[in-house]
Amino acid sequence: MDMTQHVLDWYDSHRRDLPWRMPPGQHADPYKVMLSEIMLQQTTVEAVKPYFQRFLSLWPTLSDLAAASQDEVMKAWAGLGYYSRARNLYKAAQLIMTEYDGQFPDQEDELLKLPGIGGYSAAAIAAIAFGRRAVVIDANIERIIARYAAIPDLLPAAKPAIRAVLDDLTPNERAGDFAQALMDIGSRICTPPRKKAGQLSQPQCLICPLASGCQGRHADPSSWPRKPAKRARAMRRGEVLILVSDDNHVALTRRPDQGLLGGMMLFPTTSWPDGSRRHVDYPIEANSLLGALLEMYQATANQHRLNQPVHHIFSHFELELKVTIMTGVRRQLMQDLLVQDLLVQDLLAQDLLAQVIWCPLTELAGEAMPSVMRKVVTLAEAHRGRFMS
Repeated sequence: MDMTQHVLDWYDSHRRDLPWRMPPGQHADPYKVMLSEIMLQQTTVEAVKPYFQRFLSLWPTLSDLAAASQDEVMKAWAGLGYYSRARNLYKAAQLIMTEYDGQFPDQEDELLKLPGIGGYSAAAIAAIAFGRRAVVIDANIERIIARYAAIPDLLPAAKPAIRAVLDDLTPNERAGDFAQALMDIGSRICTPPRKKAGQLSQPQCLICPLASGCQGRHADPSSWPRKPAKRARAMRRGEVLILVSDDNHVALTRRPDQGLLGGMMLFPTTSWPDGSRRHVDYPIEANSLLGALLEMYQATANQHRLNQPVHHIFSHFELELKVTIMTGVRRQLMQDLLVQDLLVQDLLAQDLLAQVIWCPLTELAGEAMPSVMRKVVTLAEAHRGRFMS
């Protein structure tokens, strides 16, 4: 029996039961496959499951998702992270409905034209949903094949060799099941090395269906794939303001659609989302929204500076946010100043203050806020009581 058949037989008996999958040999719903694959990018299966179910309950079909608003989609995605995925998912749904007459493209080259769909996702959708023979490579599969063939090159230089080996193993029939089998093997058997008691964990080679042909198991499997040394994560420090009005609204602002946290709702904060590795500190600037709000309200509001900062880790930097809370502000003051022409000469201030969105505190939990802003709320509530509820 060849190695590919070993893998398929293992999958038939030991596959994971996941809500987006179909039984072996059957094609899955392409909408569910696309939804799951986009959600699973840099996110664990367990984290994705409740979001996947939530999206299907809100938008059972692709056309339902395309008919929703982007704000609704972003709110449903809040907390899952990497928010450009949500925007791209929404755009892809609309594109399929308008450019493909609601018919899901079934070829890799067409799937690659959809927003947010790269080489891996296009191959996965083509194989799993449409039964196309496609070479599906994610991080789990990359690790398995690097070990299986004991590929000596460092990533990313090793990628062509990994693809060539996988191409030889991928069957003409059941390519989707084969890809999903490798995903399961990578998740449960051929796992990445993790430090435990000062040593790196090893994969479970004795129960792996690839074991008899694996070259890496005879050496140190945890040493594959070969990777260059990781660069230390950069640090950023910024400020954030929770501005609560006397009629129980809180000031928010929406990020631009492009870039970090695109389209999400944030408390007024300094420019760290648009920062770079070269800069660490992002203080309050006078010609910023945060600076304008502090200048406008600091004389009349109750102001509290929290001693404890919020810490959050993004994929490429760590963030430390100092939190200021201002309560009892008069929301109408902003409009009054504009009406009285007190800000007419300061066009920059007018433009900045126009960015403020006043959200009722009772509706804050439903806003499309990223995890870092949820942490700000949690910290504020812990220090000042549940004034945010």
